[in-house]
Amino acid sequence: PAGPLAVDVTGLYFGYGGDPVLAGLDLHLTPGEVVALVGATGSGKSTLCHLLSHLHRPERGVVRMGGVDLAAAEPASVRAHVALAFQETFLFADTVRENLTLGEPMPDGELRWALERARADRFVDRLPGGIDQVLGERGVTLSGGQRQRLALARALLRRPGLLMLDDATSAVDATVERQILDGLRTSLHATTLIVAHRISTIALADR
Repeated sequence: PAGPLAVDVTGLYFGYGGDPVLAGLDLHLTPGEVVALVGATGSGKSTLCHLLSHLHRPERGVVRMGGVDLAAAEPASVRAHVALAFQETFLFADTVRENLTLGEPMPDGELRWALERARADRFVDRLPGGIDQVLGERGVTLSGGQRQRLALARALLRRPGLLMLDDATSAVDATVERQILDGLRTSLHATTLIVAHRISTIALADR
């Protein structure tokens, strides 16, 4: 369904061949809610994000998105409604535009909207070629925070019903991070799951 997605996880089990990373996990996210997911390294936070985005399939349990069991969902539909931005971003040796659109035709107005919400518009405007500037391999010509903001803009461009940020603003200044997350509340109609370690990030969530 369109709009912010409810997330319902029941009795979820998943592991990588040994002991389960997640064992009997239950989780409910209300449509439009902003939730921070906090835990020690290796406790399964990123694994949960992968399961919610259908990159992994659970060994046991059910994941429902907007009332739809992901096991029965069309993969293309999941990709259209769920977006995941990682701490370590991957940028191609191509233009800013192509790194955002990944080859899909997108109006300039939509690109601008995404860049502004990710607070990436100012530094992109300062690049010699602007949005058509070719970036170095893996974005080596940009700072870590700039790479993260471009990756966030790429995720926002799809206007997802569920947005997951897996430590995706860790290299961004705390003030800019607040501006980004406050802006998402008012302009992006999505359920948001934030994996974070900084107290300032966690404090921005509803719970």
